[in-house]
Amino acid sequence: MTHGKPAKWTKKELLSRPVEHIDITAFDARPIVKAYREMAYSSRTLAQAADIYSMMLKDKECAVILTLAGSLISAGLKKAIITLLEHNMVDAIVSTGANIVDQDFFEGLGFKHYIAPGSPEAPPVDDLTLRNWMIDRIYDTYIDEDDLRACDAKTHEIFNAFEPGAYSSREFIHAMGSYLARHHAKNESLVKTAYLRKVPIFVPAFSDCSAGFGIVLQQTEAIEKGRGQVAFDSGKDFRELTDIKLACKDTGLLMLGGGVPKNFAQDIVVAAELLNERKGGKARGDIGMHKYAVQMTVADSRDGALSGSTLREACSWGKVDVVHEQMVFGEISALFPILASDAYHRGAWKGRKGFTFARLFEAGAGVPDYAAKPAKARSRAR
Repeated sequence: MTHGKPAKWTKKELLSRPVEHIDITAFDARPIVKAYREMAYSSRTLAQAADIYSMMLKDKECAVILTLAGSLISAGLKKAIITLLEHNMVDAIVSTGANIVDQDFFEGLGFKHYIAPGSPEAPPVDDLTLRNWMIDRIYDTYIDEDDLRACDAKTHEIFNAFEPGAYSSREFIHAMGSYLARHHAKNESLVKTAYLRKVPIFVPAFSDCSAGFGIVLQQTEAIEKGRGQVAFDSGKDFRELTDIKLACKDTGLLMLGGGVPKNFAQDIVVAAELLNERKGGKARGDIGMHKYAVQMTVADSRDGALSGSTLREACSWGKVDVVHEQMVFGEISALFPILASDAYHRGAWKGRKGFTFARLFEAGAGVPDYAAKPAKARSRAR
């Protein structure tokens, strides 16, 4: 629509078609991957990446770390990632805040993302009108801002249940997962599933999402009332994820997008080496690089973007081995379901036990667990 003309749509009509999450168990992508092996460009690299992911799953001593960047849950990939969690195909997650809080926890509360009519190049309603209607746009997807405000408020409520102090994002997400398990058990959520499967989730830039609004509200209110504040400790995130590398020599990376999650997950090798050297070990050599690595991205390494820096480049930093690594340049919502479906139907996960790394970090003092101690958590959250 041309700016200034009255909209022919209503808010209710624009928010009437929910995004449906793809089910990777409903189709078998193995024949596609088999055909792709004999092709070229992204089809062949995708097939090679699928082979490497299945190699990770067959390697029973290897822990799989999944990284998420970009708007993936809102795009319809939630169910696919939940399937990986449910079948011991992922052992730890490093993500942007948007995927975990604004999109997954948001849907775990019962809210939806909606398919925008038309296309971003020719939208039926201009963005200023959307703003006035409290509709937020992610490319060709809509979100009700009123629902997001409710999500912000819920993070504020959960953060208020913590004792004053600094916590890792994993600890906050643990509490969010327990909240969903207690109060929204029927809603699909990777945060809830990861909590139940004891798969830790780390969001190193935790303020960059609804959690950031929640912490601003909590800290401001605490200052005004003269009580202790709650804070995010990204250093603790890094240390805890490094503990996973120290606890498991062989690790593999399945990276969707790049950015902070990618670098954070790669850097734990160096951090583990520093800790090892501190105890008298070698600076390099005692700690294994990530044994396997797959990255899907549309970013180009030539503009200096971290999202597109190649895995072979990461080898020079001592982070990723180059024996089993593959870059796949392509759009994630189109390619990842093929890789995930192929891995699910190959079935290498059937002989695999999850590492349940969350057991390394049992909830400490001051961290509410709504599922385990609902009465105490609810009373403190009021």
